[in-house]
Amino acid sequence: MEQITTGRIIIVGAGLGALYAALCLSPRPVLLISPDPLGSGASSAWAQGGVAAAMAQADSPEAHALDTIKAGAGTVEPRVAATVTDEARAHILTLTDFGTAFDRSADGGYVMSREAAHSFARVVRVQGDQAGAEIMRALIEKVRETPSIQVLEGVLARGFESDGTKVTGVEVELARPEGSAPVMLHGAGVLLAGGGSGGLYALTTNPARIRGQVIGMAARAGALIADAEFVQFHPTAIDCGEDPAPLATEALRGAGAHLINREGARFMEAVHPLAELAPRDVVARAIFAQTQAGLRPMLDTRAALGAAVLTDYPAVAAACARNGIDPVTQPIPVAAAAHYHMGGVATDAHGRSSLTGLWVCGEASSTGLHGANRLASNGLLEALVFARRAAQDMLEECEAGNDDAVQLPDLPAGETPNETLVTRLRQTMTAEVGVLREAAGLQRALTAIAEIEAAQPDCAQLQNMTATATLIAAAALARRESRGAHCRTDYPETLPEAARSFMTLAEATARRSNPEDA
Repeated sequence: MEQITTGRIIIVGAGLGALYAALCLSPRPVLLISPDPLGSGASSAWAQGGVAAAMAQADSPEAHALDTIKAGAGTVEPRVAATVTDEARAHILTLTDFGTAFDRSADGGYVMSREAAHSFARVVRVQGDQAGAEIMRALIEKVRETPSIQVLEGVLARGFESDGTKVTGVEVELARPEGSAPVMLHGAGVLLAGGGSGGLYALTTNPARIRGQVIGMAARAGALIADAEFVQFHPTAIDCGEDPAPLATEALRGAGAHLINREGARFMEAVHPLAELAPRDVVARAIFAQTQAGLRPMLDTRAALGAAVLTDYPAVAAACARNGIDPVTQPIPVAAAAHYHMGGVATDAHGRSSLTGLWVCGEASSTGLHGANRLASNGLLEALVFARRAAQDMLEECEAGNDDAVQLPDLPAGETPNETLVTRLRQTMTAEVGVLREAAGLQRALTAIAEIEAAQPDCAQLQNMTATATLIAAAALARRESRGAHCRTDYPETLPEAARSFMTLAEATARRSNPEDA
């Protein structure tokens, strides 16, 4: 395998966390690795709600932290919640300075949306549902203007060079249909910021490439993984047959939209005192129950928004138009879809993983902020806070070297995942490791994942996917309780003692063979 050495810091990923970290590292030279053109393949660009931050005078970081802790169902790290919410305002102001066109009132204040489980309207938004796209636009423009940042588009990370304690290189290939032979890049340090794992499920709101590969890379290198069982299912993916499913932002419910079933009955009022604004896990299970009962859950925006839904929420309006739905006169069919992974590579307060030389930020990480159930719009906020924290730490820890631009050689074709195997993996995760879980189904999932893994053992990308899937299923089997987004029908009670989970891939793989040890 060809080896390339650079003095640049290598950033794997091209979403909000990756771009923001690259800018925070400036003028230190960095190499940003993106499988797609910037802005087209990252979950950040699809984020509709916005960034949670206590910007209103009546609000406070302390109130934001308390809401975060309440939503997290006992496993949020209080110090992390306090730190992140305290820093939130500064990041909104920085993004504004970068040119992000947040919605503003006539007096110049930020227009705030209220989302589920927030005690205040504290989600800073753009054109109703365009926050992710607009923030990414501003960051991409800034990155393009920054000479210290080299972007390698069309390049996919597939593994790490590691001795189990330290990362010393990143293995990459060309992101093309036929794949390519790998190249090993050695840099001054590595920041992993490549997204979550929602695409491991057949019904998901995540971009097609976001299938747990970067978490799997770190796990295969020996990194400790935290809270892998906690996968958040967004209650209101638009149920129209698209893959991935378009999202009906939670801000619609914050604006007064109601959930009804095909009989026209509201069902959330009997489920939770906050009804449609209950925590996401509660709403997701209620939606799932309606679907399972054949009652066709729908989001009704007609009375609350009327024709304004078309102008105030353009992404929702476009998705509806593509699928022949008129939200002005019709309720929008919805389903619970894999949306955000609270678990990921375990990190400390500076974004450091358990492996020397590897930092992680964004959805690929598990910082202790989200606990068992992420508070709405805290995802982009966490990415911002830990991108900057990791960047500051890397500036101190990573030795400088040559900053010459990196050029990859011509590479022959390689091996790409068998799509039949990927489809089977996604169907298995939805069927057995989804909204509701129980021991027999999780054991079936672990067996199926092992068979899929064995069917294409030399394909790095598939091995990364199955590694993350194994960790999710094994951790779900090990947690014999229901907590937050993790719901076990055979263990419906929540244990009095709350604890995060930590697991290596070796431990998860061992549980495939010995499920009773879970």
